[in-house]
Amino acid sequence: MKAKILTGTHYMLGDHACAEGAIAAGCRFFAGYPITPSTEIAEWIARRLPLFGGIYIQMEDEIASITALIGASCGGVKSMTATSGPGYSLMVEGIGLAVMLEVPCVIVNVQRGAPSTGLPTLVGQGDVMQARWGSHGDYEIIAISPNSCQEMFDLTIKAFNLSEKYRVPVTILADEAVGHLREKVVIPPQEEIKIINREKPKEKPEEYWPYVPNENLVPPMAIAGEGYYVHMTGLTHDERGYPDITGEAHEKLVRRLIDKIQKNKKDIIEYEEVMIDDAEVVVVSFGITARAALKAIKEARKKGIKAGLFRLITIWPFPEERIAEISKKIEKFVVAEINQGQVRREVERARLNGVPVIGVHKLGGDLITPDEILEGIWKKQN
Repeated sequence: MKAKILTGTHYMLGDHACAEGAIAAGCRFFAGYPITPSTEIAEWIARRLPLFGGIYIQMEDEIASITALIGASCGGVKSMTATSGPGYSLMVEGIGLAVMLEVPCVIVNVQRGAPSTGLPTLVGQGDVMQARWGSHGDYEIIAISPNSCQEMFDLTIKAFNLSEKYRVPVTILADEAVGHLREKVVIPPQEEIKIINREKPKEKPEEYWPYVPNENLVPPMAIAGEGYYVHMTGLTHDERGYPDITGEAHEKLVRRLIDKIQKNKKDIIEYEEVMIDDAEVVVVSFGITARAALKAIKEARKKGIKAGLFRLITIWPFPEERIAEISKKIEKFVVAEINQGQVRREVERARLNGVPVIGVHKLGGDLITPDEILEGIWKKQN
């Protein structure tokens, strides 16, 4: 008897909701290595995935995990891994390879206190820049940040959809607090869940070139073993997939890898705005910290300060145009994040007219409280 996805209302761990979201999105291959605080994803999916005909493999390390992910995806299977900062550090070379090969896959990073081994069981949000720039060279990826158990389910599905549509690795930048949170998760029937699958080639195998892009700058992807000739290499390559190590070929290829994300930002970027229209102070935040920020802006309103919240759901690509637009009509930004200012620097880069940017930061281990954010809102207000 074929298994069915869980439906209805559940009281669920965030990590478990992520695993269920992956299954609902069609993930049928998971390769990973246990690491706190993402291990519950692996444990849950190890039990559930075989019921759907999927495969779970515990690899010897994170380097092997990302490599197995790439291979499975090239074989036509939606694939995912889950890790935390130290494991993600080991994966970045493979993520760069997936970018170059244009292989869809999803990497969940449940962030903890860092650097190095850091604080394995405590919260952090310090891997934002690593997700964007961890590999070498110029490239674009997609990274999204859930702030609830419901979003751990919903955004995992979105991560797979974006990965398949744009043939790019997508990182889910969760954090320990959301991963280990338990709260209500509503899972709709399978037929109500929007699923996007990679575009396959329409031409005959003998007419197919693996890297000829469609109108969205994304090449249709043949599946290995279905009769199409596929050549893949981490070297700069032409549209046939053959190495072409000239400056001209490199410019053409890498520019398209960047443009397929940058020119489709309107389809990719998602954010939430709360009480922005009349705001004089806007708090920018993401993940678990955005929940504290929401309470902070409500308290600020009670004290007569017109505060609003801009919550990043998509962190990369960064919504710089919207930040610039907001900066035209406010007095200042307050950026709250459990790191020393990784998103703050992006806000400073995107703002216009030198609008002040106040940082509310912690190094990891403890949550940022609403009162601490309120202090940032109030700073220089009188």
